[in-house]
Amino acid sequence: MTSVCIEIVEGNPHLRSLLSWHLQQVGYRVYQAASLYQARDVFLTRQPTLVILDAELADGDGTEFCRWLQQQQQPLILMLSARNTEADIVTGLKAGADDYLCKPFGMQEFLARIEALIRRQRTPAAPAYLDYGTLQIDLVQRRVYFKGEYIDLTPQEFSLLYVLAQAGGLPLSRSELLRRAWPDAIDNPRTIDTHVLSLRKKVEIDPRQPSLIQTVRNVGYRFNAEILKANNVQPADVFQRQTANHHPTLEETKEKSEVTSHKSEVFH
Repeated sequence: MTSVCIEIVEGNPHLRSLLSWHLQQVGYRVYQAASLYQARDVFLTRQPTLVILDAELADGDGTEFCRWLQQQQQPLILMLSARNTEADIVTGLKAGADDYLCKPFGMQEFLARIEALIRRQRTPAAPAYLDYGTLQIDLVQRRVYFKGEYIDLTPQEFSLLYVLAQAGGLPLSRSELLRRAWPDAIDNPRTIDTHVLSLRKKVEIDPRQPSLIQTVRNVGYRFNAEILKANNVQPADVFQRQTANHHPTLEETKEKSEVTSHKSEVFH
């Protein structure tokens, strides 16, 4: 049981500590988050098997975070909520929760539900794609497509785009980007600026006024996926497939990607 990692996302500090203590007593590894902002960072760094998610948090709606989790490694999700109507429960389950527990609840029932979820666990395959509508990132073939057209990125640019996209809109510092994109690199974090500049030339309509890869003052950079939906962004000229050198389209590579092991490393 000690191999099972659980993340608790709960705004009430007393309840969060109480749940954590009981879970640790029966052998689970537990990490805590008090907000959605913290929850995303904990999830990306700890990769928990199960997420216990409060539906009502100070900085957002837990159901939206639940939907975001479904785009990641799809962990098991137990949603906690004081909302106990049938409509509330259905909303939580449709958002991706595997189980829904109404507050207040007994600790024995809570632990039993956790145990039942773990028993039902099936190791999910790592996602083959990150899909943002018009933009797809193929994690197996390490290719990027805009509206089905191949975008020619260097390995460094691909890794940087992947890390930014996986962060789910959270700003990442240069040091954190360097650590996640190139774990073995010993470069100065400021080299990230050079790679961002190069990447923007390929994915931004106007690299001088970037809207997809945004600078966050005194922090670093963030990936703004919403711009792809809100403005129906058109690709930069370099997004178009080069006629001199044919690259397979997204549809041409999907069949190959699906039979390739999903356990392949994203970074080399």
